[in-house]
Amino acid sequence: MNIHEYQSKAIMKEYGIHVPEGYPAFTVEEAVANAKRLDTPVVVVKAQIHAGGRGEAGGVKLAHSLEEVRKYAKDLLGSILVTRQTGPQGKKVNRLLIEAGAHIKKEYYISFLVDRESRGVVMMASECGGMSIEDVAAEKPEAILKEYIDPAIGLADFQANRMAYALHMEPAVVRKAATFMKYLYKLFVDKDCSLAECNPLVVTEENEVLVLDAKLNFDDSTLTRHPDIMALRDITEEDPKEREAAAEGLNYVNLGGDVACMVNGAGLAMATVDIIKENGGDPANFLDVGGDSTPEKIVAAFKIMLEGSQAHSILINIFGGINKCDVIATGIVEAAAELSGGKEEFPIPVIVRLEGRNVEMGREILHKANIKNLFPAADMDEGAKTAIRLAKEQREGK
Repeated sequence: MNIHEYQSKAIMKEYGIHVPEGYPAFTVEEAVANAKRLDTPVVVVKAQIHAGGRGEAGGVKLAHSLEEVRKYAKDLLGSILVTRQTGPQGKKVNRLLIEAGAHIKKEYYISFLVDRESRGVVMMASECGGMSIEDVAAEKPEAILKEYIDPAIGLADFQANRMAYALHMEPAVVRKAATFMKYLYKLFVDKDCSLAECNPLVVTEENEVLVLDAKLNFDDSTLTRHPDIMALRDITEEDPKEREAAAEGLNYVNLGGDVACMVNGAGLAMATVDIIKENGGDPANFLDVGGDSTPEKIVAAFKIMLEGSQAHSILINIFGGINKCDVIATGIVEAAAELSGGKEEFPIPVIVRLEGRNVEMGREILHKANIKNLFPAADMDEGAKTAIRLAKEQREGK
């Protein structure tokens, strides 16, 4: 789960991490009132959306008067902000952070994240603060420094000090920076974060270590023990299809393409997405219906995939183990009847590859149903190629 910047900073402040004074605003008048409350010569007006790259997209403004705060707040609230992370559709700005400006001397990047390779936590840092870390990794990989942390020990003092010196911080701020790293690591562990990122972390002219931008992501599977974090959830920032799928017990991630996928098992689902890409297609989603699929669950999955006319074809790739192919086939037949008002047809091509438990029964059910716009596939490769071809024909109106 993601939260907004101002929420992340509030949590960091609880852990003793220094952040600029700031307040959220949901209206223009509230933004102006917050600026008056700050009473600083420079006020930063920041759009709050769950996406990075806001600054380069015009979502961060420096105001030198209340009139400018009013103007920027009016311009941003209700606007669609398109960043490198939102995709071309962008995200609507429903809230702002009104924050005091800072005297910046130097910017840095600092983050903690789970590292699967080392099976622990890694602290990543760079002197190239304020930049996209992906760009830094691509253009100057040597500029990214790492400290691997043993979860049984935690972030050791020598590691924090070593990182501060490696970032060429001045002696006057080394201890402050190391203390900040220790505090951020404790937050990361306490709150079951998957990412804790500060970009930029700055050293000010007053030699203070200050977090100018903050991002906290949390492991969804741990949220039941963090009701305080759950309370920060902003469902307007989440994909509506993903919300619907979660309510139905389905694992769905929107990938933006037009070849939809329905698969059982996360590994097979990822392989299906890969084979569509490998064959030149654009997958619409990751969808794992799990090992306990029922006909009702299959019908719900179809409805989610067909919402918004995003998909131009659907590839169903099932390997029956716990799931039974005849149950999947029954769900497909029921979905066709429900979606077509009893006509037993699909609005877009549906390609089905069944293998495994009760596969012959499943194929027989689909064969007898004689559903229009339903195409069998002998294997994954054939299914992917057929789904890509038929999606193209659907797009072109053939």
